[in-house]
Amino acid sequence: QVQLVESGGGLVQAGGSLRVSCAASGRTFRSYAMAWFREAPGKEREFVAAITWIGGNTYYADSVSGRFTISRDNAKNTVYLQMKSLKPEDTAVYYCAAGTKLAGTEMPYDYWGQGTQVTVSS
Repeated sequence: QVQLVESGGGLVQAGGSLRVSCAASGRTFRSYAMAWFREAPGKEREFVAAITWIGGNTYYADSVSGRFTISRDNAKNTVYLQMKSLKPEDTAVYYCAAGTKLAGTEMPYDYWGQGTQVTVSS
């Protein structure tokens, strides 16, 4: 089992920055890739970014590439999503997920956190 707990969401003005965190625990989480997805009101959940614990390989959705940065701190067992130049359309619940491989779809991700709300005001 892998346990994921997100934190750091909140309200920010357009153009601002925010960082959300995902603390991971469990016996085998280090063998997984970690990802962030988001779900906006009335929309399907979509991929944002992913990273591997080993090697730190990353993968981004086109909509956030150049604005968002995913990173991990192996010592703290935590994955971060640094968001800059935020837009109102970035408003969503952001979910952390752990999966068997680096991917931009939900299928490889077996474990999910409870989500953290990010709201960008115009």
